[in-house]
Amino acid sequence: MEAVAFYAFAAIAVVASLIVVGQRNPMHSVMSLIASFGALAGLYIQLDAPFVAVAQIIIYAGAIMVLFLFVVMLLNAPQEDAADWDRTHPLRQRGVMRFGALLALLLVLQLTWALLRVNGVDVPVAAQGDPDAVGSVRALGRILFTDYVFAFEATSILILVAMVGAVVLARREGPQT
Repeated sequence: MEAVAFYAFAAIAVVASLIVVGQRNPMHSVMSLIASFGALAGLYIQLDAPFVAVAQIIIYAGAIMVLFLFVVMLLNAPQEDAADWDRTHPLRQRGVMRFGALLALLLVLQLTWALLRVNGVDVPVAAQGDPDAVGSVRALGRILFTDYVFAFEATSILILVAMVGAVVLARREGPQT
């Protein structure tokens, strides 16, 4: 039963992610990304990581996707047309396409290397003794707000700057009154 649920969540995540990339309408892409995040939360539950699953739903599918949706609606991004994608488009240049193909090849090689190496990975000593010590929410909160507080606050400021930048860009494109 667990294998069926795993494959179902994995299939939903992959299909939704492909729809995100292949969709021409930005609103449909955002909604498909939310479905992909939900499937990833299901995979985390399958891995006995309920805190990560809840954080996936609350942080990514909730806050971050609301921000993406807000920006897409604010910028009023038009639907992409095939007529706009002609040979003169900057992304159609051979150098850019070759670089993208090289990055895709490197990703496939890295994933293959990681999957072949998975069997030889040793379990850390901390995870062997007390399973609660590794996945404790209290330990995660303590580390996040002591050792990594600067990175946490810098990320929140970065998100705020991105939202203000979206508002400024949307305002410039509108009619001047």
